[in-house]
Amino acid sequence: METKAFSELFPIFSNAQPETLDWFLSIVEEEEYPQEQTILTEESWGTAVYFIVSGWVKLKRIDKEKAITLEIIGRGDFFGEVAILDESPRLTEVVTLSSVKLLSISAQRFIQMLLKDSQLQHRVLQLMVRRVRHLNTRFQLRHHSPAMKLTQTLIFLAEQYGQHTEKGKEIYQIPDRDLADVADVSLEETSKIMEKLQRKGWVEIDRENRTLSLTNLKQLSHLALQI
Repeated sequence: METKAFSELFPIFSNAQPETLDWFLSIVEEEEYPQEQTILTEESWGTAVYFIVSGWVKLKRIDKEKAITLEIIGRGDFFGEVAILDESPRLTEVVTLSSVKLLSISAQRFIQMLLKDSQLQHRVLQLMVRRVRHLNTRFQLRHHSPAMKLTQTLIFLAEQYGQHTEKGKEIYQIPDRDLADVADVSLEETSKIMEKLQRKGWVEIDRENRTLSLTNLKQLSHLALQI
């Protein structure tokens, strides 16, 4: 992958020095995983940082023998850096929602890269702060209606990872169970809300290609703010 295309795909490298990108692309390893494959277990965090070239993954935790999806991330995002920087244990796993292509860099080389490029250090801190803000937003929504929480979740995923198509912003058709967990909504409520959004024509699901299109982002955004 050319450095320009790579920096456009991964915002973390938007201000990185050219030599940083060249070095990174020369030493990363390419990895591919099928759907429903575990990438990281609780014990394997802290060894590498992973960059998602294509596909979708979920971070899940086992709570009282029940799997709970904590977060869903997609193309252009990365994971594993926090476990390297703070060296604390993780109680989560990373599992693929779809087939996934990744680039990975070892913990030692990731630290080397940060130490060499102050602009990259600053960008990593910015993105980590943004993640904290997003978590705070989700926390503030906990007492709002199920429809608002679910709609906000869909909008965030579309704005963060969605691809522009003729139908609107397209994301992966995330299972209702995972959407329900991330939005903090019951599975029953999630299914009802998704059916209602489809009837209104604001969301369109292509089950054959496993995609979900937000066909009326304006109305969805209005709904999320007004409920």
